[in-house]
Amino acid sequence: MSLRTFKGGVHPYDGKELSKEKPTKELKPQGEMVFPLSQHIGAPAQACVAVGDTVLRGQKIADAGGFVSAPIFSSVSGTVKAIEPRRVATGDMVNSIIITNDGSFIETGFEKCDDYTSLSNEEIIKKIQDAGVVGMGGAGFPTHVKLSPKNPENIEFIIANCAECEPYLTSDYRSMVEEPEKLITGMKIILQLFPKAKGLLGIEDNKSDVIVSLQKLVEKEPRIEVVPLLTKYPQGGERQLIKACTDREINSKMLPADAGCIVDNVATINAIYTAVVEGKPVMDRIFTLTGDAVMEPRNYRICIGTSCKEILEAAGGFIKEPAKIISGGPMMGFAVMDVDIPTTKTSGALLCLTEDEVSKYETTACINCGRCVDACPENLIPSRLSKFSDHGDKEQFEKWYGLECIECGSCSFACPARKPLAQSIKTMKKQVLADKRKK
Repeated sequence: MSLRTFKGGVHPYDGKELSKEKPTKELKPQGEMVFPLSQHIGAPAQACVAVGDTVLRGQKIADAGGFVSAPIFSSVSGTVKAIEPRRVATGDMVNSIIITNDGSFIETGFEKCDDYTSLSNEEIIKKIQDAGVVGMGGAGFPTHVKLSPKNPENIEFIIANCAECEPYLTSDYRSMVEEPEKLITGMKIILQLFPKAKGLLGIEDNKSDVIVSLQKLVEKEPRIEVVPLLTKYPQGGERQLIKACTDREINSKMLPADAGCIVDNVATINAIYTAVVEGKPVMDRIFTLTGDAVMEPRNYRICIGTSCKEILEAAGGFIKEPAKIISGGPMMGFAVMDVDIPTTKTSGALLCLTEDEVSKYETTACINCGRCVDACPENLIPSRLSKFSDHGDKEQFEKWYGLECIECGSCSFACPARKPLAQSIKTMKKQVLADKRKK
């Protein structure tokens, strides 16, 4: 099997065996539901319900705040208790709709589509837009915007990000094992929008069973190809995936569409299927709860708005008090102080670890070994960029392509001096971008 990849990257312990083999479990929430109005890139959604209103599962509770925005739907039936700021995983206070869950999950009506091939491009895009589909891999970019590029005739590849390279995360894997038809049909729906394009399913070879099963499913689909990828982090990064699958390159000033590509992850493509074929908005997603501190690590199909605390209780709680809790994976996720936070469209995982490995090590001086350079998938010199950051030298930071950093953390992982290179670069990158916005 010929495996494609990119230059650089690292091989961290993947931890996927904790949850990989367990079937996804349905979780019906019982507690209060919180729906932050900012669950996507772009303008926050605007509440279209009021305190005291009765809502049904699947009912729109917030309208899109603009073209680059997305509506929000209730995942339960119940009563609107409040519209007020609530803390989210990032630590920010975000205006949210709070719904008292009545536990009955009474749904509003959904209009199925028996033949999506009869739909026009405009009808497909509208269904995706009206369903509130956004990038569910973490970015949260409204999908209807991504599928409406300036020059659609130039799109040559639709790439499904099936890599799931982040350690510990297995939600996409379980989805591909349990409901692969959704992924394939979702891809076919996108390909209908771009008649010149080919669909590529980029999958790391640590998911060999999925590679085989998907290859069988697309045997008679001339426009869809399974692309086996070398297992390496960050193989699922957008730029790295495009390079591995098509040998094309993009930088921070380009969009994938500029290279003739559109990239969506598994959960997003499944949501496209659900929106177009089943007529249902984004209400649920698969969520990985894992780590050696958790009693029963596994994947759950959750109602968006469910508290992470309730998911944790469903898994039996902690075996041992965790030293570190991370929203997302260990490489690009971020630490959280409290598990009483709501899940959103972009919430993919909660990782609970009995040891905080990063804080155990003492940072020492850089020995100029070059390991960070070898690891960087963007061919940067992280040690130098970190030094510019430490000295507040924005001019040199930008001159040495600091804005090209994808913040994957490979440099920090590879550094024998345990220097927080990625964190330092990320801080300076934010400052430079903030200065540019002021001009």
